[in-house]
Amino acid sequence: MVRTRTSPATDVAGRRRCVVARPRRVAATSAAPYPHGSAGPARSVRGFTMIELLVVLVIMALVSAVAIPVFSGTSNAEMKSAARQLASGLRLARSEALTQRRETFLVIDLAGRRFKVDRDAREYSLPRNVELKLFTAQKDLVDDKVGAIRFYPDGGSNGGRITLAAGERKYEVDVDWLTGRVAILD
Repeated sequence: MVRTRTSPATDVAGRRRCVVARPRRVAATSAAPYPHGSAGPARSVRGFTMIELLVVLVIMALVSAVAIPVFSGTSNAEMKSAARQLASGLRLARSEALTQRRETFLVIDLAGRRFKVDRDAREYSLPRNVELKLFTAQKDLVDDKVGAIRFYPDGGSNGGRITLAAGERKYEVDVDWLTGRVAILD
């Protein structure tokens, strides 16, 4: 390291004159001149940039979006499949009511997690981890665990909604009372 020193000097007449600073060599000491052992003021301490933090957050969100449904027991695809299966059963009941010109029911057993169309012998099961709720006319409720949605010969219905839920994910299969139209709502 180089240090400079200025010293007053006098000329021949005894007047003071200014002497230009001359470099003087100083021996290096064992203690570092800057804190934390840095080489000098040109080097600064680096941290994370905002872009790096955002990239990490996006990766964490993607991993959690994939991992949470796997560990919760019921995947989103399984829930959507169950909602489609229910909607298909409701459409079949409406179709039978129209073609055979008689009232037809879709009977759903909430406790047993299964449903069947009125005179069809087949029962369709739903996933065990899905919570089911049925909203229908009072006269079509057998008890608090079994109920039905009724379709009339003109294609209309008593209306209703079957809700499938697992955690925060939920699908609603909605039946319009006037037209009997079946729709799946996310």
